[in-house]
Amino acid sequence: MSARFAIEPLAKAHKRDDFTCGNDRIDSYFRETVSQDVKRKYATCFVAREIATDRVAGFYTLSSSNVPLTEVPEPLAKKLPRYPTVPAVLIGWLGRHSDYAGQGLGEALLFDAIKTVATAPIGAHAIFADAIDDQAAAFYVAFGFAPLVRQPRTLYLPVATALRLLPP
Repeated sequence: MSARFAIEPLAKAHKRDDFTCGNDRIDSYFRETVSQDVKRKYATCFVAREIATDRVAGFYTLSSSNVPLTEVPEPLAKKLPRYPTVPAVLIGWLGRHSDYAGQGLGEALLFDAIKTVATAPIGAHAIFADAIDDQAAAFYVAFGFAPLVRQPRTLYLPVATALRLLPP
C-alpha cells in the first residue's frame, strides 16, 4: 500500500478538480475551500498521491482543537485532570476518491493522521474526528473512537490509545 501512495502536504501542484469521494460536501470542500483554510492556518491538509499517476487519491485535514471535559465520555473523563477543556487535534475532513474504494486508503490516511499528531512537538491528549454522516462515524468507531456525550458525530480517541492502532 505505502509503495503505491505518497502522503504529503497539499501543494499547488496537486490537481483537485476531479476529486470525488461520493459526498458533495467533502468534494466541494476539497476542490474549493481547503487551500483557503491552509493559507489562513485554520488547518493543515495532507494528500495521498498515487505515485504512478500523480493523481490525488485521498486527503485529510488537521486543526488544533479542544473540547469541554464535560463532553468526554465519563469512563475517559474520570482519568483526566480537571481542566475545563481537553487539548486535542481535530481531523476535520477525511476523504478517499471513490476510484480507490476498498483498498485500505481510508485506514492509511487515518493512521497517517494519528502518526502526524503523535509525533508533533505540541501537546495534545486526544484526536477528535468530525464525522459527516453515520457511515463516517462508523468508520471511526471501528478504530476505537468514542462519540462525545452530546455530539455523537464528533468522536474522541486518546492519542495513547491511537498509537496502539499503528502497525509496528
